[in-house]
Amino acid sequence: MSYRTALSEVLTSVIEPAAEATGIEGRFPRGAVTALGRAGLLGLTVCTEFGGGGRGLPEAVEVVARTARVCPATAAVLQSHYTAVAVIESYGSPWVRGEIAAGRHLSSLALAETGTETEKEKEMDVGGVAAQGGADRQPTQDQLLVPRSTAARSGDVAALRGRKNQVVAAGEADSYVWSSRPLAAPDGLTLWVVPAHAPDLFVPARPGGVGPGGSATSTVLADPVLVPADAMLGGDGTGLDTVLRTVLPWLLELRAAGAGALRPPAVDVSVGAARRHAGSLASS
Repeated sequence: MSYRTALSEVLTSVIEPAAEATGIEGRFPRGAVTALGRAGLLGLTVCTEFGGGGRGLPEAVEVVARTARVCPATAAVLQSHYTAVAVIESYGSPWVRGEIAAGRHLSSLALAETGTETEKEKEMDVGGVAAQGGADRQPTQDQLLVPRSTAARSGDVAALRGRKNQVVAAGEADSYVWSSRPLAAPDGLTLWVVPAHAPDLFVPARPGGVGPGGSATSTVLADPVLVPADAMLGGDGTGLDTVLRTVLPWLLELRAAGAGALRPPAVDVSVGAARRHAGSLASS
């Protein structure tokens, strides 16, 4: 069965019947996620070696666009998942990639941060979601490129401490692609895959009025959370290139698909411009 046929069946039999309750009552679309996993659509972009669909960004864009017309919350979840998987595909463990391919693992992005407590509660900035009422805000470059979250290593364990804002599927995903300051590298950022069940990783009461109803968009706190040192995605300090070359292109294409519009011009995702901006922020 093609992924298009599989998507049509899931949209008709599972997602559409529950879409109204998802949006109005704010229920996370767990049934939709389960059905998408069983149909091979969560693993659509995992390589065939691990049992995935072997597809890329164009196919993910198509899935998100078709889903958004039926259920914006499920589309927002897919936007964040596919972007996170694009990173995991490059650096993640074979086990995690196999679980995603098998439809048993939902991932999400935990990258954006803001500077103060007040701003953290007010900002709407990551995961490809739209604010209530239809407003659509982009992540600012400093929120994505210069994390305030920290990491410290002791032996084979890394302690991550920080607060990530506007995480889609917060408390519902199985893992998060998390950013921190480098362990030892002089600049850049470091990416990690953080299991959702890790002790001391928690989601506070979800704020209202942020993200499509049912997308479980919230804050995720690590105070700290301990992960294996090999949970690092790529090298220490090399995550900036990954965010520039993978996360932002995928996220913005999928956001545009979900919104039914072209990529917004307000965010300059060119490598040179973003590097200059990141450097100015880091030195300020």
